[in-house]
Amino acid sequence: MGRDDSKSKGTNKQSLPQTPKDMKIAPNKVKEEIANELTELHQQAQKGKRKSY
Repeated sequence: MGRDDSKSKGTNKQSLPQTPKDMKIAPNKVKEEIANELTELHQQAQKGKRKSY
């Protein structure tokens, strides 16, 4: 099997996935977002420990 000699570009081959504008976080809010996520993970871990007894 040989390579395809087609000169046309494939669909979406040269573009990277993009983050939708409504999901982007402002640079000055990144630390706050990370802190919120860590707090949520800690709370979930504490709930898991309580249920295992």
